[in-house]
Amino acid sequence: MAKARMTTASVADSLSIMTGVMGPTLAKGVIVRRPKVVALAERLDLDGGAVRRMQKLRRRYGDGPLRVRMPGPPRVLILSGRDLKRVLDGTPEPFAAASSEKRAALAHFEPKVALASHGAKRAVRRRFNETALETATPMHSLAPGFTEMVEEEVELLLRDADRNGELDWDRFFRSWYRLVRRVILGVEAREDHELTDMLADLRARGNWAFLRSRAERLRDRFHDRLNRHLERAEPGTLAARIAAMPTTPEMAPSHQVAQWLFAFDPGGMATFRALALLSTHDEERELAMEEADAATAPSRLPRLRGALLESLRLWPTTPGILRETTRDTEWENGHLPKGTGITIFAPYFHRDETQLDFAHRFVPRIWAEGDPAARFPLVPFSRGPGVCPASDFVPMICSHVLAALLARRRFRLVSHELSPEQELPGLLDNYSIRFAVS
Repeated sequence: MAKARMTTASVADSLSIMTGVMGPTLAKGVIVRRPKVVALAERLDLDGGAVRRMQKLRRRYGDGPLRVRMPGPPRVLILSGRDLKRVLDGTPEPFAAASSEKRAALAHFEPKVALASHGAKRAVRRRFNETALETATPMHSLAPGFTEMVEEEVELLLRDADRNGELDWDRFFRSWYRLVRRVILGVEAREDHELTDMLADLRARGNWAFLRSRAERLRDRFHDRLNRHLERAEPGTLAARIAAMPTTPEMAPSHQVAQWLFAFDPGGMATFRALALLSTHDEERELAMEEADAATAPSRLPRLRGALLESLRLWPTTPGILRETTRDTEWENGHLPKGTGITIFAPYFHRDETQLDFAHRFVPRIWAEGDPAARFPLVPFSRGPGVCPASDFVPMICSHVLAALLARRRFRLVSHELSPEQELPGLLDNYSIRFAVS
């Protein structure tokens, strides 16, 4: 008996998907953002337009996965929360996280990372990440030392902002990565801008995945430099946490740590955007400040953590979640063969006002009212067995940065107009955000 063919978009709709949904995401940069394209996407509301296209597709074709007519292996878009849950809860079998596109992109700088691995190697590398980052633990065992680092770096950042009268992205980002290098590698790495510059160069190549040759000498130099920091295992850092763990060469620690350094880039974007939201939503800011004032460091900070997660919901830093089928699978509307690429476009699920009455508003409380993923298809860090291993670690650092900032200064957003009375934009360009500081 012939297997039912998966519902397939028309040629016109497939072109619309490639140019209006996948195209802008690729153009902005999947591995490292291109600031000029991000600015253009904000100005033209390309992300909002992509969500509206996805809504039209669901009305036209129904809830089931939708096959897109495009060159290469078959690819489908997920259109319902039910299927989103099935795919992410079914990682890595039969929905592998190590899709061909992801492997090609990450091979430029971290080919042995867990995200690009499958089978036994993935299991070993995933366990390394979960152990070091203490996945599913809201407060890492080294949190007291990390919060001291946060306090020191934020104080230095604000002194710089005071001298210049404002806080912009460039100042924040330089300070942010000083903190990140301290947390992961130690104070000796604090000023090692070259390390993260090398990683940025390699990530820029990763944007082109299959289309750019690999700079293997640069990649080797980067890992040699990173390994020297790891071997120092400065007390109170993640490097020391790794040194205390039983490790094997198969775990490829420097490749996993390269991913941590990479992941903190979108973490900084989300933190800066969360500060913009808090600076323009008086009630939420006052509640967050009360929480920060009452807390003893380190603390869970649920309201500030919620603000960070709302930033990620409103403007996902990983808009496209990719999976690939490892065997044939059956769906209500047809059959998917082994090797089918699956795309989950997170902004569609996060900003669909037909499913979420708060889609375009800032509502941090939803993250403090139990797990929102049990009620809504919200995936700021993915979900299921493939959830980001840093899904608690990064918010822990980010929420304490927000607390330290709000405890010391008042911030007035001067670059954008955001308001509780208006729908929030489809994208907020973090590179152009500026605050007056008092």
